[in-house]
Amino acid sequence: KLSQRYARIFILSHISLVACCVSVIVSVSQLSALFVPLQTTFERAAAHRTPGYHCISNSDSHNQQPTNPPMKLSLSIVASPALLLAGSTTVSSFAPPTSNSAAAAAQRRQYLSRRRSPSPTLQSSLADTDAAVTSDTAAPAPSSSSSAAVEGMPPVSPATSLPNKIYSWRGYDVRYQVSGPPDADRTLVLVHGLFVNSDHWRKTLTGLHDHSTVSHNGNDGEGTTIGEGVVDGKTCRVYALDLLGSGWSSKPSRDDPVARSINGENGRFADCDSVCYREAQQQQQQQQGPRKIRSAPTLENVPLGTAAGGLRLASELELRHPLGSPYNFYTWAEQIADFVRDVVHEDGDDDETRKKEVTLVANSIGTMSSLQSVIDEPDLFNGCLVINPNFRELHSAEVPLGGLTMPLVRRVQALLRERGHGLFEALATPETVAQILKEPYAVTEAIDDELVSVLLDPLLTKGADEVVFDTLSYSAGPLPEQQLSSASFPKDCPVWVVYGKDDPWTPSKRVENLGKVCLRPDDGYGEGPVERVVGLEGAGHCPHDESPEAVNGLILEFLDRLDVE
Repeated sequence: KLSQRYARIFILSHISLVACCVSVIVSVSQLSALFVPLQTTFERAAAHRTPGYHCISNSDSHNQQPTNPPMKLSLSIVASPALLLAGSTTVSSFAPPTSNSAAAAAQRRQYLSRRRSPSPTLQSSLADTDAAVTSDTAAPAPSSSSSAAVEGMPPVSPATSLPNKIYSWRGYDVRYQVSGPPDADRTLVLVHGLFVNSDHWRKTLTGLHDHSTVSHNGNDGEGTTIGEGVVDGKTCRVYALDLLGSGWSSKPSRDDPVARSINGENGRFADCDSVCYREAQQQQQQQQGPRKIRSAPTLENVPLGTAAGGLRLASELELRHPLGSPYNFYTWAEQIADFVRDVVHEDGDDDETRKKEVTLVANSIGTMSSLQSVIDEPDLFNGCLVINPNFRELHSAEVPLGGLTMPLVRRVQALLRERGHGLFEALATPETVAQILKEPYAVTEAIDDELVSVLLDPLLTKGADEVVFDTLSYSAGPLPEQQLSSASFPKDCPVWVVYGKDDPWTPSKRVENLGKVCLRPDDGYGEGPVERVVGLEGAGHCPHDESPEAVNGLILEFLDRLDVE
């Protein structure tokens, strides 16, 4: 039962997937009795001041929670690898047989290929990247609207009935969908969360245009009625893309020369001489463009929130991916910015349309990619609406007793990269995914066969498991409070935050406190970019799919607010 419970959490993994995978390991009955004292020890330590966690204010200190529910789960099992290693338990003793797992995965892929209607485009493979881009050479010119040509990808999305389009980005394929007229009054780009894809926005891509009048009985807790008002008839052009490594986009190995050259961390940190991909292109073509501002790879004394709505200082915040992987928020931020320039701006009928600013809408960890894109190129965006931000409980700056727990986490991450592929394939089934989705979804009626299929099918493609385990090792990178508090965050880019109050993974009080924590150095109290935080009753981690009417109404309200400015 313990193994089944943690396996349900694994694939969706907006909570720490490392912790969930390790929990399968520690499902051995002899170790179960050790969990309670381990958890109690960690919780008591987390309740006091610990190295790297200096509380500087907390209005709710008398109700302070020792940690949030996902962290309790992570802390209770993160020490288990040390116990297993000490007991000389090998990874092979708990990993599913590789041969059986591979056979099962092959059988599922064969079933998927038979289920889809035959199409010549489905037989072609990913574009050949033998003509690799190095750090000082340019990739082929981007193509913004080719037909579906990715192996296994249907020409039309079964979730939205929209054509699957391919954008060639830095030598790789990026799947995207678009709805609404090209000459629309407003333009949005939707950014998905971890290990899902653009189909997760199915009810936004297709439902936003039909949302003409919104009326709700709920409120955001401050007497403000949610979503009231009549839309003035303005049209929207809505784009949703698959980030690199997700959905039907390319999934290169982190050691691939092209992948290393397009890494968004190149040229970003002051302690290395790596070359930024875009700057190398500009230099080669003798063009002018935005340039990165190099920073330290580790920030010090960064203000972050707490699960109880307080404020603390993280003594260190690591920004660089420990493996040097391209699957990081900086790469995805550059992908979003390039997508706006190469696809969105080129999709209009005249120069005025092409220059229109874009509104970002992001869910979960798509938040960090979107906020970083705003910081990097503020001229491209006029606002950002965040849906259930993720605070990444196993980030090195989030884990209490980091000196003790992070070495264990790193070891577990390495074990998963080496031996976890069979486990991943064994769990990649429709039944498992459907059960997993019941963890973050408060509205379980929204979990249908269509949703399960469009989320699972891309996870069965070549390289998906490597991307999953590579991303699990990303216990670093920017965090929402750090980005919103940055002096580089533009003052003319408003941020709204919408979240489901029944989200088991995102602490409500921490979300509500974003407007107080996120204060830029040169601003006064309450003058940060977060203008409004709205909680939705009865919704979980994915309210855009659970309560689409409420979310679509708030998106249109946000667009109205941007129009006024």
